Amino acid sequence: MSQNSEIEEKHHALVLKVAADSVAHGVERREPLVVEPADYPAPLQESRAVFVTLTIGDRLRGCIGTLESLRPLIVNTAEYAYAAAFRDSRFEPVTRAEYSRLQYHVSVLSPPESLPCDSEADLIQKIRPGIDGLILEEGSCRGTFLPSVWEDLTDPAEFVRRLKIKAGMPERGWPDTIHVRRYTAQSIG
Repeated sequence: MSQNSEIEEKHHALVLKVAADSVAHGVERREPLVVEPADYPAPLQESRAVFVTLTIGDRLRGCIGTLESLRPLIVNTAEYAYAAAFRDSRFEPVTRAEYSRLQYHVSVLSPPESLPCDSEADLIQKIRPGIDGLILEEGSCRGTFLPSVWEDLTDPAEFVRRLKIKAGMPERGWPDTIHVRRYTAQSIG
């Protein structure tokens, strides 16, 4: 199975259970659940980048992940579920009372590919709304939006503008040294 292949639906519940179990372990012990990759089906042992998003109702409660990975998908799921619950600097750590109300969403990323762009207008023409996640890098500035962000930011120009802000770049202008990469994500949860 390649890094671009989909995780079969029969494994989705297992991925989500590991995410929830890691947060539960964190509530009890303040550390992530340690998983042994060999205990899981082969597709979940592959090195895959993931983001774990936690919500309560429609409200974001934490989101952390990695854009590139050298660790098994199932290990990243446990680590980043814990990190989303307890280490996302935008939020206080998840409480015992909140735990039972959490919903889990795991995005399994394809490897990022370079997307050469001559200008912001060129990028806006090349991105695929609803499909592409983007990474913008320029100097010490870096930011990403997962493909799921298209649900809230449907206009490509606004998507790029807001990502530049998130990355710490000026809203206006297109530096010659900007590097753009795109990826796709399989949504679980």
